[in-house]
Amino acid sequence: MEDRPIFTLYTDGACSGNPGPGGWSFIMRDSDGEETVEYGGDPSTTNNRMEMLAVIEGLRRLSDSSRVQVYSDSKYVVDGLASWLDGWIARGWKRAKNQPVLNRDLWEELDRLRRVHDITTHWVRGHADHPENERCDGLAVQGRDEAARGGVNHS
Repeated sequence: MEDRPIFTLYTDGACSGNPGPGGWSFIMRDSDGEETVEYGGDPSTTNNRMEMLAVIEGLRRLSDSSRVQVYSDSKYVVDGLASWLDGWIARGWKRAKNQPVLNRDLWEELDRLRRVHDITTHWVRGHADHPENERCDGLAVQGRDEAARGGVNHS
């Protein structure tokens, strides 16, 4: 397990309206400092879906099982991966008061990916001069703006 590649994944999502046009982005850095940077957008989505999709798209780019440090300014994503996901699954994808889990399709994909990769999550304060978070924010906004103009999902 310890000989798996190590990556750092910085992510962000953006949305105008909720729902509305949205964008996602990630910066993936390997242990040698090499970066992969991608972004995309959706003309009608929510902020939480874009935050989740940023993590999913980054993890999907890894061809081998890896150890990944995920940095996000989304408490929803960080807490969901670190604390809530196992409970939701145990309760049949139900939240408190027997309510269905929102964005289940994306949570199911994150669950699948966390079974492939050893993921550790870290929350960072958004818009607080964290360099990678600021870069991701700018790219997510670019993806959102392109989606609002009729662009399609891309990376």
